[in-house]
Amino acid sequence: MAYQSGFGNHFETESIKGTLPKGMNSPQKPEHGLYAEQLSGTAFTAPRAKNQRSWLYRIHPAVVQGEFIETGHSTWISSEKFGKVIRTPAPLRFNEFPFPTAPKDFWDSLYTYVLNGSPESKTGCAIHLYACNQSMKNRFAYNADAEMMIVPQLGAIKVKTELGVLELEPNWIGVIPRGVKFTVELTDTQARGYVCENFGLPFALPDLGPIGANGLANARDFETPVAAFEDQTGSFELFTRYQGSNWRAELKHSPLDVVAWHGNYAPYRYDLRKYNTIGSISFDHPDPSIFTVMTSPSLLHGTANIDFVIFTERWMVSENTFRPPYYHRNVMNEFMGLVHGKYDAKPDGFVPGGASVHNCMTGHGPDKDAFEKATAGALKPEKYSNTLAFMWESVYPFLPTEQVIRSSWNQKNYSDCWQNLPKLFRP
Repeated sequence: MAYQSGFGNHFETESIKGTLPKGMNSPQKPEHGLYAEQLSGTAFTAPRAKNQRSWLYRIHPAVVQGEFIETGHSTWISSEKFGKVIRTPAPLRFNEFPFPTAPKDFWDSLYTYVLNGSPESKTGCAIHLYACNQSMKNRFAYNADAEMMIVPQLGAIKVKTELGVLELEPNWIGVIPRGVKFTVELTDTQARGYVCENFGLPFALPDLGPIGANGLANARDFETPVAAFEDQTGSFELFTRYQGSNWRAELKHSPLDVVAWHGNYAPYRYDLRKYNTIGSISFDHPDPSIFTVMTSPSLLHGTANIDFVIFTERWMVSENTFRPPYYHRNVMNEFMGLVHGKYDAKPDGFVPGGASVHNCMTGHGPDKDAFEKATAGALKPEKYSNTLAFMWESVYPFLPTEQVIRSSWNQKNYSDCWQNLPKLFRP
């Protein structure tokens, strides 16, 4: 598949030459008998630098579809209105999310772990895991409530969207903007991963401040697909998330029929191995905010609706330092996942395909084994290899769903990993 490089760029792409309007031609009068349709991700009056929209030139406009009927979704919960949540300050950890025993595709397999905010308030997020064993056959979907960040953990997937195709596998992330229609095909026999449904401001690259012009995630490494269309008729289904509920409509054509498009509102992917990690080369280590790949700002200056943070391969060289994450309590709320390898603060118990939740002011940090290794080992240069953990961090507390609290993969004895920390005080 072909991609265009850059983040937030104005792209132009056509799968049939001469489709895009040129010169003095109006963007609303396309060639080849296509329909022009504008897809806006922001209000029309948003500041120019933040305005997001794309012109689509398609075979059928989006209005050509059947009536929407509310269908519900048994495991996808976007707000408290649609499912029971449990308020608890306790730290939580979960084993790997199990694969289904019956056929299940990406959309049907989404299973909510935690949520905060709501689609109505346009704040917060909901975090889900998927574990599927079949492609979405003649089924398409879009999310009217949120953009969706996908973090594959096991198995490759092909996300076919209106604006082109995203190929995703572990070590990559993909983002599907609000309203963009898509379907997910499996490249392997099964696939598992994490999804953040972001109800707030779209993900953006963080400011670098004193770091300067280079470092962390570079805009040039983000990839947006080129136009690729389907001209297919038949019997299809279209699902949508709207105000936290699941809806279904019938289609007589594939909605992935955009022949050409131009604009800055489009899906994209990013290879996490290209992240340029920043760290200390003297003593101690900076706060984990230095690992921020993308951020969705909140209305409270200095805090995030959601930060996406990764802990990947890197050198540790600092001296006179406790190298793992220190014991801490903070005002932010953390959901962590593990793609592969081991996380240095939790070498056991925190597994790929699993998750942990630490809400505001709840103490957390290294378990006993990680603490002893860090305090007894020699502080020589060390490379953390074969590891990729990540965190979605939010200013809003995460509310775990009742379904995940009652699940068989909830580690109900998680807090035990700290209870054998010895008293070392020597006055």
